[in-house]
Formats: sequence, structure tokens, C-alpha cells
Amino acid sequence: MHVRGVVEPMLARVVDHLPRGPAGRYFYEPKWDGFRTIAVVDDNGEVYLRSRRGAHFNHIFPEVVQAVQEYLPPATVVDGEIVRWAPEGRLDFAAVQRRSIAGRRSAELARTEPCHYIVFDVLEAWGKELRSAPLRVRRQALEELFTPVPPAATLTLSMLTTDVDEAFTWFRILTAAGVEGVMIKPAGEPYRPGARGWMKYKARTTTEAIVGGVTGTLSRPVTLVLGRYTAGGHLRVAGRSTPLRSHAAEQLAPLLTPAGHEHPWPDRLPSGWVGLHGKHEAVDYIRVRPDLVVEIEVDVAAEHGRWRHPVRYLRPRPDLPVNDVPLGLDLDGG
Repeated sequence: MHVRGVVEPMLARVVDHLPRGPAGRYFYEPKWDGFRTIAVVDDNGEVYLRSRRGAHFNHIFPEVVQAVQEYLPPATVVDGEIVRWAPEGRLDFAAVQRRSIAGRRSAELARTEPCHYIVFDVLEAWGKELRSAPLRVRRQALEELFTPVPPAATLTLSMLTTDVDEAFTWFRILTAAGVEGVMIKPAGEPYRPGARGWMKYKARTTTEAIVGGVTGTLSRPVTLVLGRYTAGGHLRVAGRSTPLRSHAAEQLAPLLTPAGHEHPWPDRLPSGWVGLHGKHEAVDYIRVRPDLVVEIEVDVAAEHGRWRHPVRYLRPRPDLPVNDVPLGLDLDGG
């Protein structure tokens, strides 16, 4: 078997449109919202699930280990995403993330909140190295691997089309189910670990949020800490912005007012509140009076009532009262 250590996955860069090309030039796939996972089945049939950064997943997703071992042959390596479908038919990233902190409860959650492993690429099959082969060849091998896999199995073959119009239909329809967008992959390219040779077109929408704090300084804010009111009247941290450009920081600075002790947020924010997953230190920021509304651009990924990815600041909306800002996260009704 060729793959023995940690496998670095191939990555994607963000694009602002769905690229077209000659028929068959691109493969289009849904962009699944879960945990990127490389599954290695060694020469003896033992299964090893690894995260994008090489962490072991076997104890976290035992139902996936069992499915891979049951259906994939020895000396095979595949790439995919572990996801959880909520009962209402929407992807539930929070349920997937719960596994990473479940500890001994992982086996119980495997029964009560089972996950699926959606496979979209193959690096080796039956001991044959495939990374250097073009994607169209790897896809043929992957479809052959999945011939014995029943439709209702925990192991699932990712949807794929070469029709850009069909891909755009997916983009419009599947976002309601929590699919983040569309992946675009050149059909003639090899698998290049660590390279951003794929593309991702993410579903985004514009909305409003309330500025509750900033990092940096009041005269030169670096990022915005944004809030939304709940139906019960509590101002919750809803997300953070990407770093502001110079002209945006200059535009916002005169509109920010330092807050007094009545501000509802703590002096320092837990890292998970502002999307800094994997970092344990609290975040220093400056609380501001939550009376400024801004227009932002967000994607569909949400978790615990917050946008999981940094949002894009677009412009201030001093003409809008905070009461006009949607409650919770209007993207998913949360």
C-alpha cells in the first residue's frame, strides 16, 4: 500500500461565479457541510479515519468505521465528508461537532444521531495508486468501488454532474438543506495534496446585524463582533467579520460609541462565541453601544445560533433602527 502516514487533502479556493467550459471540462458537486475525512483501509482491512489535520476519528465515528470496513476493499484510500442529516432533512453541523467532545458517549451518539460519510474522491483502490490519474479516471474507479454499496448505507457516493445548469439548480435548491454551495473540479487534473486546485462557489446572502464590539481600537477597528436579538429580547453574539479594509474602518470609526457597564456581553469573549474553533483563549475586544446596524454578507453555515464563518462587512446602515434587524439567524429560522 502506498499511503501509510497522514494524507494531506486537496483544497479549494473561493470563486465568485460558477465557471463554464467545454462539455466535461469540470465536475460539479455539492459542497457538504461536515468534517473533511480521509479513510484509509490498509492491506489487512483495518480502517483509519483521519481529519484534515491528521487527527484520529475512529473513536468519534464508529458507525463510519464499520461501514468503510464492510464495503471498501483493503489497500484503498478515499476522501470525503462526514455529515449528519437532521430529522427535518437539513445538514446539522452542530451534531457532527458534538462527536468531537462526546468522549465515551460517541458510541451512544452513533446510535441516536448517526452520521454519513459522503465520499467524493479516491487516492488508491485495490492497492493501485490513483492520485496521479485525472479526476475523470478516479471517479470511474470510485463508482466501481461503490457498486456493492446499498443506497441506504452509511457510506454514500457524492452527487456529481458535468452540466453547469444542473449545478446552478443544485446551488439554488440545496442551500435550503444546509449545503454550503458547489464544488468545481477540473476533470483532467490529478489529486494534488495540499494544493488549492479545486474551486468552491458558496451560497451567500445579504442581511443586517448589530455591532456590539470591535477588535483593534475605536479609531481603527480591525473586525466587528456582531449581534442579533433573540425573541426573548437578549442580544446574542451572532458572528464576527473578516478584517476590515482601511476605508471601511475609517467609515465606521465615527459611528462607534464606547459602551457602559450595561452592555450585555462579558469583558472578554470565549473563543467559540466568535468562530475561533480550536482556540481556547478568550478574545479581547472593545464593547460598543449596540445601536449601529450594518449590512453584511453571510453564507449558510450556522451553529448554535451563530454564523460559523466570518461574515463580510458591506456598509453601515445608520438609517435602520435595531428593531428592524431580524431576530436570531433568519437563514435557518434559528
